[in-house]
Amino acid sequence: MSLKAKLEAVVYAAEEPVTLAQLAVIFADEVAPLLNEAAEPEAEQIALEGLAAEADAPGSENGAAPEEPSVAVETADGDEKKAARLRDRRVRQFLQQVLTELIADYSNSERGMEIREIAGGYRMATKPEYHDAVRGFVKSLKPPMKLSLQALETLAVIAYKQPVTAPEVSEIRGVDSGGVLGGLVSRKLITTAGRKPVIGRPILYKTTKEFLLRFGLKDVNDLPSMEEFEKMAGELAESEAEGEAQDVINLSSEAATPGEEASPVEAEQPSAESSEQVAATSEESAPSSEEASAEAPTEHQPEHQV
Repeated sequence: MSLKAKLEAVVYAAEEPVTLAQLAVIFADEVAPLLNEAAEPEAEQIALEGLAAEADAPGSENGAAPEEPSVAVETADGDEKKAARLRDRRVRQFLQQVLTELIADYSNSERGMEIREIAGGYRMATKPEYHDAVRGFVKSLKPPMKLSLQALETLAVIAYKQPVTAPEVSEIRGVDSGGVLGGLVSRKLITTAGRKPVIGRPILYKTTKEFLLRFGLKDVNDLPSMEEFEKMAGELAESEAEGEAQDVINLSSEAATPGEEASPVEAEQPSAESSEQVAATSEESAPSSEEASAEAPTEHQPEHQV
């Protein structure tokens, strides 16, 4: 399988525009050998130039002292980082060339699809000249079906227990399911499958082809098993428990902030000081009992004497 075909498959399958950085991570190991083959002559030339530069250095003839180990390690680390950045840049350039060829193949052919560069990435889309045909097809599609929780429960019971009667469905769910069954029949998700050979001969129900189309199933055997349901329910419960624990931690950390605890204490101090000042002022302004008695009016004394 060619690299161009793989890029085409990835761009088609991506829900969001796929970037060169994402493609470089995926296909780095596959592109690296192709880059090494093209880079061998350049590497030999660079090595020869480096040897010539060392021979022409002034300290090489005089037997200059070797570099310290720490300096050599730092130099090696810097060279590795530069080499990694250079390798990543070359991988992206190579993938850019392949994508350009792929875009040209789509634009020059009589295909209804094309690859567009959108928001810094690449995405598959229909060509503008075919938008009328696509618009007509979209209008002919059925609107998405919305089912209530009761309808989903009833449909799940019928899918796993079919053929099944209405009393059996109601017994499993614990509530009367007659009205829900009528809605599912009207939406063509279930249909009658004869009558059960027991007293009363109740009607049997089973799923339809429309049910398989709506849920993308080949047949009822593609339904997940009960073990898979239990596993998914356990994973969902664990994720919900982790989310609740994280919420509790966040709330406790917000409630225990030092700034909020210190603010009431600071607010109490000025109030205490102000109360002391008010008390002192009232003591200074209030007259003593002797002064109050001396200043009392004289016209009231005769009344008391009488």
